[in-house]
Amino acid sequence: MNDDTAALLFDVVDRLEGSIVTRECPAIVALGGERLLVLSDYDYLRDPESAASFETRAAAKAQEVQATRWVLAVPQVWMITPDKVYSRAVSNHALREGEQESITWMSFDQSDGVDYGRVPYTRRPNGEPVFDEPEMFAVGVRPAEHMPGYTLLQAFLAR
Repeated sequence: MNDDTAALLFDVVDRLEGSIVTRECPAIVALGGERLLVLSDYDYLRDPESAASFETRAAAKAQEVQATRWVLAVPQVWMITPDKVYSRAVSNHALREGEQESITWMSFDQSDGVDYGRVPYTRRPNGEPVFDEPEMFAVGVRPAEHMPGYTLLQAFLAR
């Protein structure tokens, strides 16, 4: 990941962390091109159709600003097993055994390609989130259609 994309990643993660602190959970995407455009969507986690709709709109906006890079970040709950990673939308319900809250992110850079990662976080007894540093996956990741960023990437590359 080059410095410009890393800066965009930290910007998006900072924005989403601030939202999570205030108990808001939007999806946030930053599109870097002729200008920086940041979009958010609070319905993203409601259902797959809402997520796909937001990502399709983001891809259209990426064309408008002639984006060469973008970062999408979404709050989720993860459960990691030996052979799979399961995720679900965040909620006000308690975490189940083995679950962890995370910010899931995907980045695209015209010259570097696609990177995936997460920012795990825990909560203090008073509910205040404590965020780790962003992690980038070093192993090959094959995103499924339901993974955040999949629709955006497909629509963006189809232009």
